[in-house]
Amino acid sequence: MEKIAIFVDVQNIYYTTRQAYARQFNYRRFWQHIEHQGNIITANAYAIDKGDNQQQKFQSALKHIGFDVKLKPYIQRSDGSAKGDWDVGIAIDVLEAAEQADTIILLSGDGDFDLLLKKVTEKYACKTEVYGVPELTANSLVNACQIFHKIDDSLLQ
Repeated sequence: MEKIAIFVDVQNIYYTTRQAYARQFNYRRFWQHIEHQGNIITANAYAIDKGDNQQQKFQSALKHIGFDVKLKPYIQRSDGSAKGDWDVGIAIDVLEAAEQADTIILLSGDGDFDLLLKKVTEKYACKTEVYGVPELTANSLVNACQIFHKIDDSLLQ
């Protein structure tokens, strides 16, 4: 059975689906879809912890589905901008999982992950798949993965 590792850039998916469709991603439907393709050996969802109640309910729902939710504190800078970037953490976890996985699935539109996907394909011979909002996903990321899945109605609530 195919061993699958899933990595979700929660902030990216939240903002891109909201911007493109004014709707939310359906994580339960996504999970059920992937479960039929093989054995999910790792499923990490990377989020920012603002400590608000609605966010905590959402994180609990992700855990209930089967995701390991990794949180980083929300940091408000003095200039008003915010920081809460998981790119390095995601990259490290993907590289570690690639040693055991047959398929790496990334949910993000962030082009910063293009080199990462190329590396796991070359070094570990993993199949790489990306789920993203087509018009808000970097072309470099689409080109770096073997299969690009458009987030559409079937994966929205």
